[in-house]
Amino acid sequence: MRASFAAVSAFAIALAAVPATAQTPPAPITPKVQSGMLVCKVAPSIGFILGSLREMGCEFRDTSVQPYVVKSRYKGTIARFGIDIGALAADTLAWAVFAPSATVAPSDIAGSYVGVSVDAAWTIGGGTNILLGGSANQIALQTVSVEGMVGADIAAGVADLTLVLLPN
Repeated sequence: MRASFAAVSAFAIALAAVPATAQTPPAPITPKVQSGMLVCKVAPSIGFILGSLREMGCEFRDTSVQPYVVKSRYKGTIARFGIDIGALAADTLAWAVFAPSATVAPSDIAGSYVGVSVDAAWTIGGGTNILLGGSANQIALQTVSVEGMVGADIAAGVADLTLVLLPN
């Protein structure tokens, strides 16, 4: 009887030592809503077989088509790691910006993003990028439409985008 009392006591002490966070259910996933558009003018590039790096200037805009309001501006770079063979002229990338709230601070958009990127062009072509990141990894960038490109290029891999907020 003493052994069973000791076993029950040890079990009760062990159960009490379990942190409260382990006993609470996980927090619900916050749905994302579109909070604006990120439109970037991208510099020409030459693929380096295993990747590329392109400079860009971006505007975070409201969701209006015309006239739109520019909420903030960014300087950025997009690097691709994977196969990238060819050369592209300057082009424009546009992403729908999804966040936990429709109201996003300019500093929330700044930061690093990672995702997948696929492009193909022979004179005229297209591509798409889907990226996650920003402040506390709460922002998702989804290509609004297939990106238009001019050049000769084939590319697929991991994309890494970095955005730095510019002063107004």
